[in-house]
Amino acid sequence: MLHALKAIQMYKSKSKDTQQHITAEPQWLQLLAAAEKPRINLERVHSMAELEHTNAVMDYTERTLQILEGLRLSFWIRELLEEVLAWSETAKGGSLEQRRAWQQQGINLFVHNIGSAQLYELYAASAIRTPRHEIIRILIATHGLIGQYIRGEIPFVENLPLRSLTAEGWVTDGELREILMALNECIIAGVHEELWGQVRDEVQQIIGWIVDGAEHRDWTVKERLSRLRSGSIRHGEAMDKTYAELGKQIAVEQQLEPLASRTLWYVESAMRDFSLEEMVKVFMLALHSEEWNQGNMKHTINTGNAKKAEITESKQIEQQDEDCSATSIHHISFETLMNTMYYDYKGVKKLNIYKKRMIEKYLEQYSWEQLIMGQQLPYPHLKHRIERYPDVPDTLFVTFEFSPAAEKLIAFCIEAEKSPLYEQAVLLLFDLFGLRRDAYDRFHNEETYLADMNSSGDYKKVLIDYIVGKRVLDIGPGGGVLLDLIEQEKPEVEPIGIDISSNVIEALERKKQLESHRWHVMKGDALQLDQYVEAGTVDTVIFSSILHELYSYIERDGHRFNTDTVAAALRSAFQVLSPGGRILIRDGIMSEPESLKRRIRFLEPDGMQWLERYAADFKGRVITYERLSDHEVMLPINDAMEFLYTYTWGEEAYVHEIQEQFGIFTPQAYEQCIRETLGEEADILMLRHFLQDGYTEALAERIMIMDEHGEPVSLPDSTCLIVIEKKGRIRA
Repeated sequence: MLHALKAIQMYKSKSKDTQQHITAEPQWLQLLAAAEKPRINLERVHSMAELEHTNAVMDYTERTLQILEGLRLSFWIRELLEEVLAWSETAKGGSLEQRRAWQQQGINLFVHNIGSAQLYELYAASAIRTPRHEIIRILIATHGLIGQYIRGEIPFVENLPLRSLTAEGWVTDGELREILMALNECIIAGVHEELWGQVRDEVQQIIGWIVDGAEHRDWTVKERLSRLRSGSIRHGEAMDKTYAELGKQIAVEQQLEPLASRTLWYVESAMRDFSLEEMVKVFMLALHSEEWNQGNMKHTINTGNAKKAEITESKQIEQQDEDCSATSIHHISFETLMNTMYYDYKGVKKLNIYKKRMIEKYLEQYSWEQLIMGQQLPYPHLKHRIERYPDVPDTLFVTFEFSPAAEKLIAFCIEAEKSPLYEQAVLLLFDLFGLRRDAYDRFHNEETYLADMNSSGDYKKVLIDYIVGKRVLDIGPGGGVLLDLIEQEKPEVEPIGIDISSNVIEALERKKQLESHRWHVMKGDALQLDQYVEAGTVDTVIFSSILHELYSYIERDGHRFNTDTVAAALRSAFQVLSPGGRILIRDGIMSEPESLKRRIRFLEPDGMQWLERYAADFKGRVITYERLSDHEVMLPINDAMEFLYTYTWGEEAYVHEIQEQFGIFTPQAYEQCIRETLGEEADILMLRHFLQDGYTEALAERIMIMDEHGEPVSLPDSTCLIVIEKKGRIRA
């Protein structure tokens, strides 16, 4: 077993008390073990809480050594790479006191390959420089850079110091190829074995460029941005289209040209959830800041430390005497921004959507001209912070700073997510700070919500048989399942989704790009469809489980839960409908006669508390019930069903379900609304209702439902299917 690997495993096998005494361990292991707050790239972290109970840096180092042990290499290369890997992450370790001392000595802890090489020189290199020490130092200083070049984070020139290994005659070209392939396999497979399989061929090609002496292999601005946004592209961002649209607003290549010679740290981790436009604006805030302009003017800073000048990797600093250095900005770090954008939500790393929306609003106020001029626009809750520090003058740090009020309200909202306070807290935050708040925002359970919408595909298939014509509008397409079904079952039809939520449209655009769909989506208001499509040009308009949301959320005459909203949606759809076209409705239904009563016996101990809380929180109407015992109640049939819909979905959906009334009309009331709204030009071809599959099974072990005399009965119908046709002949 490798000595370094054995040292880690022996250290881990010791008790916690014994681990406190680490002075007998190798120096690199002491530094890793002493880490009080290891610096981690959060990109592949699943849970922030897990980091509190493990030394992720040491674990990663151990994985790289395990991979090295399994490679077939000559003894001297294996021994060489063992020392390289043991030291390569040390700049992420150390106690807080050690790290402060290192920074005062000029150790660049924010660019960890440079910092680790400096620590190797400080602790491990002998006073007499040997080729072996110099090879190890260079390999540490350049470790990971090939992968970062592939990701668009660094220019190709950063890898050129590796050529000195052959130029000095220390290794042959063939040996350098072997060393670099093995080292990069350890580094990349240590992150994830599958990742190594994805990039192995490209790594081999880049190593060839390095060894063969290629001078310029830098990406264009567009290619570099594409690589920096690889995660966004994998999740469906249409990079070519988005970049072309951005190019109509600003000369992107020209504006971002100063980045060509700079290294970028933690970009994708910090800004994966930002749009391309937002990412470019953040870059421009940095490039046109006072700190950037000062950092690229020739001036000197007294380091006050001869050792700093000796060990600093920056080429500019090495060219100066011991007391002075040029301070051209060489690195741009987004590490602080990355750390502020995530937190744990139920054990899973989550994007802080509140901070994201604030940054989104902040960037939105900047015009391209204002960014180029370097203007600082006043914004009471947030500002960008571009900083440089005397200890690391060649590194620029980019982040956003929130006001104390914003920080506290965000913290309150995060805590409120755990209870029904959540909805009110979000409204407070977004209204107070004037942020974008989409209709039907679900934030942290949005992915679950869209997945649930897609899982209802079998229920929606019934609508396919009633589609007519060539052009179909799906109002409120959710996760896109109905659009997929129409595309699959009706290849001659043009499916179009319209949704008022930017979240939904963004998710569907990504899905379309990722899965190569031919349907289209647009952001729009269901009550004003003629603003998005020409009147008389749509053959089928579908409202699948969306009318009850319009009814529940949209205010008319200052009130939600207004049947005028349903009438307005029907009129809007009818206006864009062609003669012979159809409106299809699948949604909740109320039972008639409404005077019927139902008894519910709770089979779970907290059932009665659920009902009491629901009756107090439900926004749709007053829920009335008569308590018959600790576990049994009597209530109107429609109040019973409205409660049971939410009871079925459970706690996770509670804060949203209490905002929505699923059953809007009884069958007779639905028919009356349609006839009064659309008049004689509309024919109701079908109005049927049924109990949706799943409710009976979901509630079977939770409640017993009975009539008012205590006799067991079935659940009443939950869902209606309505087909309305506009008189006339369908378009050919």
